[in-house]
Amino acid sequence: MSKKTNNQTAKVNWPITILLIIGCLTVFFPLYMAVIIAFKQPSEMTNDIAGALAFPKTWSFANFSEAMKVTDFWHSLGNSLLLTIVTVILAILIHSLAGYAIGRSMANKKFYNFAYLYIVSGMFVPFAILMMPLVKQTAQIGIANRFGVIVLYVVFFMPMNILLYSGYLKNIPMALEEAAKVDGAGTVTRFFRITLPMLKPTIILAVFLSITSSLQCFDLIYTMTGGGPNNASTTLVIYAYSLCFAGSSSAGYAMAVSNILFVVILVIAMLQRGMMKREASEI
Repeated sequence: MSKKTNNQTAKVNWPITILLIIGCLTVFFPLYMAVIIAFKQPSEMTNDIAGALAFPKTWSFANFSEAMKVTDFWHSLGNSLLLTIVTVILAILIHSLAGYAIGRSMANKKFYNFAYLYIVSGMFVPFAILMMPLVKQTAQIGIANRFGVIVLYVVFFMPMNILLYSGYLKNIPMALEEAAKVDGAGTVTRFFRITLPMLKPTIILAVFLSITSSLQCFDLIYTMTGGGPNNASTTLVIYAYSLCFAGSSSAGYAMAVSNILFVVILVIAMLQRGMMKREASEI
């Protein structure tokens, strides 16, 4: 009996295992190329496959230091941080309030139920469909700039955040708010004093998703402003693209900038995971 159990336990599902290996390779290979190119000197860049896959002759951080010194790295980093910070602050305030209003009312009022379905359905609309109308409309109303990018960030992040906030509200008992209402607390007071602190786990997740999406966003900014006007909306992603494909191309500098961005996002992900674990242990 024990032999049969051991044989069943040791059995490997090879089709699934092979698919998982292929999936890991599709992630590992671009990451591998980004890392080795970031450490290669321009003279080591070759068109043949063996040269492209080869390790650098010497592992040097020259591309990283030069990218910070002789390029517009710090300006692009500042733009990335500014756009991300403003977007996250606005998203927390607007989306949590909207999620609270919709989540607490959608069960009893058809309007809020419709609003919830309408907003969340935005998750399923491909950006390619919205791309050209957005470019034309933002240019016509004069917000094809940094302000317009922030507005569209907040709009595009709303469906996911509304889904998270309204879903988590089901775990917060109405009795707490009703008790505060009896004590004379208004709607705004109840939200900020009772509901918002209890939404902390969802806020952490929403902030993480908003930060990573803002830092990685390319298509929206590239089609809407192209990084302009006067590089005011040039983020690290846009700048890495321009280093590699526009003007005097420098793949080494571009990959160095991309790796710095990867490390920043990795650190944010680790912080988010630690905060979520701490919140889970306190519950």
